[in-house]
Amino acid sequence: MRADPPVSEYTEGLVVGVVENWREINDRIGHHAQGWTLDRMPPVDRNILRIAVFELGWRPDVPGRVVIDEAVELAKSLSTDRSPSFVNGLLGGLFDAAGTAARPDGATSSETGTQVETGAGTGAATSSSVAGSGASSAPVPTSAADPAL
Repeated sequence: MRADPPVSEYTEGLVVGVVENWREINDRIGHHAQGWTLDRMPPVDRNILRIAVFELGWRPDVPGRVVIDEAVELAKSLSTDRSPSFVNGLLGGLFDAAGTAARPDGATSSETGTQVETGAGTGAATSSSVAGSGASSAPVPTSAADPAL
């Protein structure tokens, strides 16, 4: 079944990838969201993080800097005033802590260009060091069966 209006192949791949890796993505977010559970996060933040974690972990063709920057930009435009710092800090911490394990291809954060300053274990960024990009944003998956959306 095709969406109307049509959805790009890339966007479709994001949605399928997030759904197929749902449990591991949520586990990674939960592990790095110190002091926060998925249920406590704003739904928009949760889904921005899911897409970004999928891209960081399963899409070696997308530089980490771009993934984090796009997630922060989405949080700026779609969520709370505190969300951009939270998203930036969580993703930067996750990527930095994972090192070569962040991606199945073994790329390190220095190889993908990710340079994010994070708060001291709070999941909140002290400042964003990611550069802007021209990548487009994508819709997030929804499911009535998952109350953690």
